[in-house]
Formats: sequence, C-alpha cells, structure tokens
Amino acid sequence: MKSFTAYSKWVSLAAAMLMVIVCFIPWAYYPDLNKSFTGFFSENNIYGKPGKLLIFFAVFNVLAQFSKSIFLKRANLLLMALNLAYAIKSYIVFAECYKGYCPEKQAGIYLMVFAAVVLLVTAVLPSGTISKIER
Repeated sequence: MKSFTAYSKWVSLAAAMLMVIVCFIPWAYYPDLNKSFTGFFSENNIYGKPGKLLIFFAVFNVLAQFSKSIFLKRANLLLMALNLAYAIKSYIVFAECYKGYCPEKQAGIYLMVFAAVVLLVTAVLPSGTISKIER
C-alpha cells in the first residue's frame, strides 16, 4: 500500500478545488440583515473578501505540489501556514457575535477551515524524493 505522500499532490488538488468552491457558498447567515455572507460578499464589504487570498493560496499550493522545485515546496510550507492562520482569522471574524446578534454558521465556513488544514498537511508531506548530491 502506498503512503500518503504518493497521493499528496492529488489530495492537494482536491482540497484546492474544495477551497475555490467553498469561497462561493454561504459561510454565515446574519438574521438581523437577512443575508448570507460568503468569501466574496459581506454587508458593505465590512469583512473584506477573504476568498481572493484563500484562492490565491490554493492555486499556489497546486503549482508547488506539481513542481519539482525544492524552493517552491519549502515556500509552499510557509504560505500554507499563513493560509491556515488566515482561514482561522476569517472563521473568527465571520462567526463572532456583535451587538447581541449571533450569526448562524453555515457549512461553508467549516469546509473552508477543513480545506486549509488539508492544504497544510499536503504541504508538510509533499510527494517526490530528494536526490543525493554527489561531491
């Protein structure tokens, strides 16, 4: 049976596609506004558009996973750690209560954090081998 690293680039591709899809589905429903917020929509753009950065990180992960460059794989590890931190920050911002109103968390916000965790795991365990440099 093959190890996880043999499949990490394909798992990474699936997680990146999930991240792109999740940015367009509802993350939280705000009953006082009667609106659902996504990665690209919030009332008066008050929470920004975290979907743009999350999709950039997901695309970079796929490019780094399918590349043979060691530098890209190491840079990928740093960017996926930042991606997870940004996903957690977005979760906190979209899910926190304000002025006595608590938004109803939708499936999208949980899937966004899950995809960010999977992208980090695939960055920690990349596929491929490092050849020994002869002197």
